[in-house]
Amino acid sequence: MKKKFLLFFSAGALALSLTACGGKSDKDVTVDIAKLSSDLQSTITSGGLGEVSSDILASTYFLDMDQIEESTAALNSGASACEVVIVKCKDDSYVSEAEDLFETRVKNQSDLFADYNADEVSKLDEALIESAGNYVVLCVTDDTKAAESILKEAGF
Repeated sequence: MKKKFLLFFSAGALALSLTACGGKSDKDVTVDIAKLSSDLQSTITSGGLGEVSSDILASTYFLDMDQIEESTAALNSGASACEVVIVKCKDDSYVSEAEDLFETRVKNQSDLFADYNADEVSKLDEALIESAGNYVVLCVTDDTKAAESILKEAGF
């Protein structure tokens, strides 16, 4: 009986120690989306971006804004494919859908730009769609490596 107790106790302690090694979970991520958006926009050199309202965000990306707690979006005038969109979902059940909607946006933009400004398609091919906790980011930029570094530093 004593051996079974020690075996059970040791297995439990091992399981707890392994979960402790995981470090910070995705749910612990807190992002200042205005600062992150500004930092990501600094990686874009092909024209300025303009902030858009939540109504435009909803109609452009087909997001259910009832599922979004906080958001920011900056789009180019249409001459460039560059854009930065960050949403904080109210809970993690909407994160996957937001990622899918961002992927659809990138594909649609790629098809559109292929017809009239093919040079922009390479930016869309390298589009970053990242999530951490309840946050989802879409970034189409001139400097993907710099944007990846910024996202990594922010916890993505």
